[in-house]
Amino acid sequence: MQHWIRKIAIYTIILCIFFLNVDEAVANQLVKPDIQQLNALSGVENLASADMMGTGRREDYRRFREIVTAKKKLEGLFNLYYSQESGQVYWEIKPEQLNKNYLATVTLESGIGESGIYSGLPLADFLFYWRQVNNHLHFVVRNVKFRTDVTEPEQRSLARSFSDSVLYALEIETIDPESKNILINLDDLLMRDFPGLTSILKYSLQSDYRLETSKSYFGNLNSFPENVEIDAIYGFSSAEGADLITLPDSRALTLKVHYSFSQLPENNGYIPRLADDRVGYFITAFQDFSKNNTPDTFVRYINRWHLEPADPHAPLSPPKQPIVFWIENAVPLEYRDAIREGVLMWNQAFKKAGFQNAIEVRQMPDDADWQPADIRYNTIRWFNSLDAGFAKGPIRVNPFTGEILDADIIIDANMVRSIQQQYRALKETTNNSCQNFDLHSSEVCYSTESANQAAMGALALSLLPETKPQPEIMQEYVHQYLRSLIAHEVGHTLGLRHNFQGSTMLSPQELNNTEITHTKGLAASVMDYLPVNLAPPGVKQGDYFPWVVGPYDEWAIEYGYKPSPQTAMQSSIPEAEKEFLEQIALASPQPELSYATDEDIWDINPLANVWDMSSDVLVYSQWQMDNARVIWQHLNEHHLTKGDGYGNTLVLFNRILQYYFRNARLLSKYIGGQSFQQLHLSDEHSGVFVPVPRLKQRQALEKLQEYVFAEDAFNFSPQLLNQLAPPRWEHWGSAVRNSRLDYPIHERILQFQSRILRSLLDSDRLHRLRDLELKSQPDQVLTIPELFDSLQTGIWTEIVATQQPQPISSIRRSLQREHLNIMLEMLLDTKDLPEDACTLAWYELRQLQKAINIKLRKFGKQLDIYTLAHLQFTSDRITKALNAQLLSRN
Repeated sequence: MQHWIRKIAIYTIILCIFFLNVDEAVANQLVKPDIQQLNALSGVENLASADMMGTGRREDYRRFREIVTAKKKLEGLFNLYYSQESGQVYWEIKPEQLNKNYLATVTLESGIGESGIYSGLPLADFLFYWRQVNNHLHFVVRNVKFRTDVTEPEQRSLARSFSDSVLYALEIETIDPESKNILINLDDLLMRDFPGLTSILKYSLQSDYRLETSKSYFGNLNSFPENVEIDAIYGFSSAEGADLITLPDSRALTLKVHYSFSQLPENNGYIPRLADDRVGYFITAFQDFSKNNTPDTFVRYINRWHLEPADPHAPLSPPKQPIVFWIENAVPLEYRDAIREGVLMWNQAFKKAGFQNAIEVRQMPDDADWQPADIRYNTIRWFNSLDAGFAKGPIRVNPFTGEILDADIIIDANMVRSIQQQYRALKETTNNSCQNFDLHSSEVCYSTESANQAAMGALALSLLPETKPQPEIMQEYVHQYLRSLIAHEVGHTLGLRHNFQGSTMLSPQELNNTEITHTKGLAASVMDYLPVNLAPPGVKQGDYFPWVVGPYDEWAIEYGYKPSPQTAMQSSIPEAEKEFLEQIALASPQPELSYATDEDIWDINPLANVWDMSSDVLVYSQWQMDNARVIWQHLNEHHLTKGDGYGNTLVLFNRILQYYFRNARLLSKYIGGQSFQQLHLSDEHSGVFVPVPRLKQRQALEKLQEYVFAEDAFNFSPQLLNQLAPPRWEHWGSAVRNSRLDYPIHERILQFQSRILRSLLDSDRLHRLRDLELKSQPDQVLTIPELFDSLQTGIWTEIVATQQPQPISSIRRSLQREHLNIMLEMLLDTKDLPEDACTLAWYELRQLQKAINIKLRKFGKQLDIYTLAHLQFTSDRITKALNAQLLSRN
């Protein structure tokens, strides 16, 4: 009897709901308790007692319960259900999580160690949301490039005007009829090429690899209150394979990808900060269609961390939540102190912004239960490769506000290993009787060139006078290098861009004064690509790399992080800070705060360079080329110990040669150069562009003649040249080159000379020189005629500047032929050149031909056959070119 009473009560409730037209969701809430009570009392199964749901809903209910009860539940932001036996994983999405923004970050957790496929590389980060469409769930990437005031009618048109990107339409596995929670099979989302690895592999490895689902599976899975962390291991195969060294069989490879799906911070008090082009920050930009009355419709926020003072009224306060970096447990023990110091160098800058200990460093335990790619942790990671040689500091950012949410710095072990190997090779092979010796990196950042520069410093440690090649000196050198490298990358993770004018703060004479460099800094910014600071011959060595961050770094951190009065008043409008920020930015004309970033380092500005140092690059570069010459001299006297091969001597010789010419190229930027600085009308300054004085340009030309083009620029003993033997190991990772076995000294020197000469005479520089005649006083500009005449006089000195017969060496003949080729090209192919340059090339060639013919008439019989043939051939080529040019004009 009681059984029927309970049934009647339930049906009565249902009828009431029907007649009152109650929402289905409300009905579910009302029915649910009674069904549970009924089942508890009668012992009837849930499904048997829920027959009023209808057949379809019963099936959904059964399917949902089968999945969630048979698998382990990981409860968090999104619930995950997985079976260890089958490997199946299901993702649960609640109704309130539909159409809501989440952040996806994708990291290559394991790589192959070569050709761009490296562990720890970021693959993607974007905003996404789930959208239910019939029996499918769409995974949609949000378009955040366009916005308008939400109160404006135009808001309705944005969705129609600019599409989001639906990456996948996933079949819904089942929906819980009660909660409306949706289950999808995670295979449908992530057991496919979600991160686009197929195209990445094709581009990097030049081979077609396909994803093999039978070799792919899920690894670690975790769901936390604000994020979901998933490892996916992908197997790829290629019928042909690729030309790879690191794999045992290149027809198959395995990559692990780590996914973080996280909740965006909401109502956390973060205020976006407006960007200023005088201060170098990465930015978040969008087009605001409500800004119809301004010339620029873009809004730009700097990317920065949410840093709040614990005591807003104190001039110096600890933050509520510090920025914490974890040193990965894979970092070698001997480098951890240097890494820690490099991170903490930035606390000096944060003090100027009002924060005490804004950054902390912690050590990842060996038994940590989290992974470095977990978005909750900012990590400094260590990876190994065959060929990478770089460090990188990527950040993940809220695309609505510019708030930095995560940062992971990755460092290739080769960045340090090459220095250590360089030093050990020298230490082991240097003759014991050697004298005591005294002592310069890319959306990838510090690159192989950084390691090359540092290795050059290690070479100098052993071969420059008055420096003892002792282990403790080398240990300190590596410590300084790694600390500086980490400080640079941490700067990126704080939001800062490169500043390639940061190296110009100190005069050459101040670079090795540690009283200055330990307080003010070796450079205005560690965000420059700084070479090793090698003291010139006869000067006591100072710091090799920056000891502290510089004035620009402190100023930039002040702009980005100093709390404004509007922050204290809880104003959430970014524009309210404008006056406060302008007062900080007004300091930009100060020389120590000069800023030039990646797009500013082309040939126009001699002060915006990579791998230069000091306010006078003419002096600095000369010092470094002098150092290189001294190192060559000692390398010339260098004797290998018994049993050693000569292959290392070749490596060292090439490294010195590249260092020498890199510094020579710095001089060439003065020719037609103009300093450039981002300025606003409110700034007090003479102009945005300031031409390099004529005297400086002339000095640069003189140094290029002396160090690159002169007869005695390169003096190598036959003994040294005969020791430049290549290594002869033929195995993976060490291929025997198929070019000449002996060293091609003429070709190598001409290659470098030609690069500099052609850069001096390229069309862009010639156009700039002509334009500068309108931008400067006549007596303050180096003209095209002066450049042409100076180069021709210096390169053809034996013909145009001497009255006696003089043999021309083989290196000089090669250089003269290259100069002749360039001038003939100008004469015969005028495309993209100023017409004045073409007519001046005609003029210079005629002058050269006259001088050659005079020399041949006077001293032809006294010249050696090399010189005689060279001059006769040159004169004949000029004649034919002049005739051809005359015929082409007719």
